[in-house]
Amino acid sequence: MTSPRLAVVGNPENRRVTMFLDAASHRGLPTPRVVSWHEVLTTGGARFEDDELVRLDSPGENASVDALLRGPGDATRIGGGPRWHASLVAAAATLRGGRLLTDPDDLAVLFDKRRCHAALADSGVPVPFSPTAAGDAPEPGCWRDVRELARSAGLRRFFVKPAHGSSAAGVVAVETAPGGRVQARSSVEVSADGVHNSLRVRRFTGEAEVGAVVDAVAGEALHIEAWLPKPVTRGRAADLRVVVVAGRATHAVVRTSVHPMTNLHLGGRRGDLAAARAAFDAAGFGWASALAVAERAAARFPRTLCVGVDLLPSANWNGASVGEVNAFGDLLPGLLGLPGRADGLDTYGAQLAALEGWSADAAA
Repeated sequence: MTSPRLAVVGNPENRRVTMFLDAASHRGLPTPRVVSWHEVLTTGGARFEDDELVRLDSPGENASVDALLRGPGDATRIGGGPRWHASLVAAAATLRGGRLLTDPDDLAVLFDKRRCHAALADSGVPVPFSPTAAGDAPEPGCWRDVRELARSAGLRRFFVKPAHGSSAAGVVAVETAPGGRVQARSSVEVSADGVHNSLRVRRFTGEAEVGAVVDAVAGEALHIEAWLPKPVTRGRAADLRVVVVAGRATHAVVRTSVHPMTNLHLGGRRGDLAAARAAFDAAGFGWASALAVAERAAARFPRTLCVGVDLLPSANWNGASVGEVNAFGDLLPGLLGLPGRADGLDTYGAQLAALEGWSADAAA
């Protein structure tokens, strides 16, 4: 059988691209052609041969590409999210020929938390309640709007998220109590030169402090969703990232943290997957059912080969919801596949193995 011709649109220096190339080499495949996001954004697109399979990878971690997508400025700043989203979607639409492994229309939804949340809910996937996800939902423009929407929805604990953000940048976890008390935790840092995403989660207390933080990110098109209780193991809250390839859950990692956000770059740690699997089974929900929830979320995007699903176990492990679905959620270095699903393969190897027989047209 003829080996597939592969191409990848990404930042050539980024480890995401180099790890994909290494996986192709390991499987004895021809070296994928690399087209940079910088080239796509500055030359008006790219053209691929009809038989090329084209992977779209993250445009992040490159200052010049970031400036092209959302305007010049410090890479750590929180700002320009709506422009970044519009620019990325427009750039994906300029790719011609080949068979894209990430559908541009899916990309537009996956990078809009409001639309993605609504799409999952409409497909019957369990998600946290959100007053901003419906098509005609209001868009909060300040802390006062957020407070009123949350109050009207009966939410005392909720997340405020930039609709087009990633890696928990700009996310604010808010807790309220009777009598008007409020506190929040976030990695947002407001300074004299603007609003930035730091690597340290801070606590903010009182209406003035919390309101100032939310107001600082309010220009990013805000999404509000219920903050569901997570299971706690050894004093750390836990959730999972599940990678789904061609409709099948292939990799999973437990993320634990003392903070509401479990992202590994914010101090989260990888947890015990065997213990999580046993907890799901012991609660009667079952590990297979948990993976099926992730697969149902991915099924909403059948024309995209791979997504990363943030799976939220219920506090007693007797159920699971989906927090987010990530278009570029497969960067899990050193993680090998689940037994019987992607034995011995990392996330990139699993995607290459799945290409045989997978068709975006057939999947749709």
